Amino acid sequence: MRFLFVGDSMTIGRAGDYSWRYRMWQHLEASPAPYEIVGPRHELYDTEANAPASHAYADPAFPAAARRHLAGWGEGWLHMAPVIRETVARERADVLLVSLGLIDLGFYTDSDQTAANARAFISEARLANPHVRMVLLPVIPNIRAESDAPFAAECDRFNTLLAKAVADLDTSGSPILLASHPASYDIHTDTYDGTHPGPTGEIKLAGAFADAMHQAWGFGGAYGIAA
Repeated sequence: MRFLFVGDSMTIGRAGDYSWRYRMWQHLEASPAPYEIVGPRHELYDTEANAPASHAYADPAFPAAARRHLAGWGEGWLHMAPVIRETVARERADVLLVSLGLIDLGFYTDSDQTAANARAFISEARLANPHVRMVLLPVIPNIRAESDAPFAAECDRFNTLLAKAVADLDTSGSPILLASHPASYDIHTDTYDGTHPGPTGEIKLAGAFADAMHQAWGFGGAYGIAA
């Protein structure tokens, strides 16, 4: 299995983070199933340089090959849909682990357009690999939704539309899973700013993807890293 992480700032991580990608790598390492992590990017986001230019992972022993991803600070479904076909084809990705949507709704598109971009992403990925598998994470709790009721409503509506897209587009030849919100995820303790995951949040995000694959596809074991 060749895994491609796709996401926004919560997935790329900032300088000094472990990232939930690191936590997923730990899980994959503990699984007997062969795997490879693929992607065109390796970096963390350097907030001082305002650019994806850092290699300062919290664990310097995180292997370079396992750091690969397709994630960007400020990037969403809007940005990933146009590039996912070429990336899947070039990287020969088998499984996409996708965490997108919050940045779209916060800055670029409403729930309807965001859902349309998610559907376009799925279609484009399948043009590169008709058998590609995908695990999609809904928009998770965030601090803006606590104080901005219209934004919270848009997040909820997008999650409903994303679930409908998964139901409509899931096939036996190219299955799509909707991961569950991470259990007990608390923006006050699992993030460092109400949005971006800290160490416990990273573990819970990785667990959401790992448990979805284990329960639906029998891939790997249940996620075993405690938050």
